[in-house]
Amino acid sequence: MVLAILLGLGGCSNHWDWPIAALPYDAGWRPLPIKAWVLNDGVSAKAISICPRDSCARPGFAALLAFEGAQASEMERALDSDPLRLARAFAAPTRREDSSGKGGAAARPAARPKSATAVARFSERDGKGLLVEITAGDGGKSAATAILYGRSEGRLVVALAVSPDAERARQDAAATWQSR
Repeated sequence: MVLAILLGLGGCSNHWDWPIAALPYDAGWRPLPIKAWVLNDGVSAKAISICPRDSCARPGFAALLAFEGAQASEMERALDSDPLRLARAFAAPTRREDSSGKGGAAARPAARPKSATAVARFSERDGKGLLVEITAGDGGKSAATAILYGRSEGRLVVALAVSPDAERARQDAAATWQSR
């Protein structure tokens, strides 16, 4: 019986990855299964974890990604670019699809978001960092994404974290960065 359970668990082991070691799993963080995920050529997910809102006092998302070749160069250029340019890119309205069913009407820009976006640089150990904060115009809701990145063995390694709180996003990105 025990052997059957161990064999069954062993058969599932390739579907679940190791957690990001420095995140507090006793506080609700859970690794996501990423072995079978298909990403673009030159991009691989090393670890992804989530702390769901329904089971975490401080919900969040964290990922450790690796970029190779042209994808690495393109991503590094984007992350190294001017922070104000990045803020404008994050704040730019997306285009809405024509939902009238007439087919001939061109898509038009969505209404300007009623939010403020700020981008700041920081550093953590041997990584360059970027903190993107988006705050609702009424000050009610906010979200932050912290990104740490750097080269390792020819690859661009990126640790990112998303949280409602900027400092928590930075801490979670640093914890993810430690797991590379």
